[in-house]
Amino acid sequence: MQHTRYKAKPLLLRPFIALRVALQGLAAAWRHEIPFRMEVVAFTAILPFIFYIGTTLLERALLLGSLLLVIIVELLNSALETTLDRISVEDDPLIKRAKDIASAAVALSLLNAGVIWSAILLS
Repeated sequence: MQHTRYKAKPLLLRPFIALRVALQGLAAAWRHEIPFRMEVVAFTAILPFIFYIGTTLLERALLLGSLLLVIIVELLNSALETTLDRISVEDDPLIKRAKDIASAAVALSLLNAGVIWSAILLS
């Protein structure tokens, strides 16, 4: 089994390496993915309303979590699309299906956020 260069690092350095790699991933998504940027801007605009709309800690956690889930799913979608584009940029029905499924996951996460926000607003 081949080890990555990160696994050879001392155990105490691994969390810092993981943090650095995660920040590099966020920066790459910001640079290369327009939908990610749009969702981060929307998240930033909506964030203050969490404290106005949510009256309990649980409601605020649900509101925040629903928005974070959208960002997380968008990151996974972008990673999958980038990987699939690396494999082939030609039209392939399996690649199209995988991209469509990943996009559906983003849409469902947005629907989930809408349902949670609506439920809390209407309660």
